[in-house]
Amino acid sequence: MIKYLLKSAVVVALLAAAPATAQILPPGGALLTPPPPPAPPPPSMAIPVVPKLDEMPSPQNARPSRRSFGDRITDCLQDGAAAGLGPNDRAAYSRSCANR
Repeated sequence: MIKYLLKSAVVVALLAAAPATAQILPPGGALLTPPPPPAPPPPSMAIPVVPKLDEMPSPQNARPSRRSFGDRITDCLQDGAAAGLGPNDRAAYSRSCANR
């Protein structure tokens, strides 16, 4: 009986000293882990424009102002009526036309 107990103690000791195979990972990490995202682009190295003290500031090119919403709706309603659209179709057309 002691002989079997001694043999089983040796087997348990040998198994406890061996590394666990479930904890050994391949060099790239776990098998089901997705790859890391790509690195962000490098920062811009452009030199900002510094205004000079003796120069006048350049005028900002402003966009031409849009006509008012009411004027655009009126034009679109007239275009829809000229095209022969009915009242419901004309309303839908004027909404989409004025928002362009």
